[in-house]
Amino acid sequence: MAVRTPEHSELPDTRSALGRGMEQFHHPRPVCIGHGSDFHPTPQRERLTAGLTGRVLEIGAGDGVKLGCFPSGLDEIVLIEPDPFLREVARTPAAEISTPVRILDGDLMTLPVANASCDAVVCSLVLCCVPRPEATLSEVRRVLRPGGELRFYEHQRSGNSVVALIETMATPLWARACGGCHPARDTVAAIERAGFGIERLDRLSFDHVSHVLGVARPR
Repeated sequence: MAVRTPEHSELPDTRSALGRGMEQFHHPRPVCIGHGSDFHPTPQRERLTAGLTGRVLEIGAGDGVKLGCFPSGLDEIVLIEPDPFLREVARTPAAEISTPVRILDGDLMTLPVANASCDAVVCSLVLCCVPRPEATLSEVRRVLRPGGELRFYEHQRSGNSVVALIETMATPLWARACGGCHPARDTVAAIERAGFGIERLDRLSFDHVSHVLGVARPR
């Protein structure tokens, strides 16, 4: 995933300037909502991470605020982020949670993680941006332990043929403006082609763009 970031004179304070966090830098959607005592993960982030156990890998760090949305009691959270600026920003929220966190540099098509070493992998708004999603999904399958699961929240090509055509036609400009995002990708089909079986799938819309949120396991 190629992410372009502007020049910055200093790192932002993720607890104030970016207090609600972001899923990814190229998709700056909040991971938290509410205020004060009612400050909590968005419904999408909560469903994405609910019930996770063991060692969890998430691809893409965003600003790291989403680390506080993971359930307590995990053995370790590993973030893989190719952008050095975002890796550094994520270290502040990583230091504020009790779960051990590792933030690694890495190509999202060649994950720097050992075979069968993760209980779950979380992909949130990254499969639409990687150059070859099949390569990333193959790597996800490699690093998952037997019985492990893929949690995903991704763009999904519309089931409406007219809208899908518009998405396809808009992709060149959209991709240039949004960090390589391809809204017309059939993410569900890509996951199944990579050897996963879909266990749960919810279809939803965000700003009138089709998305999917679900769980899959290697077949």
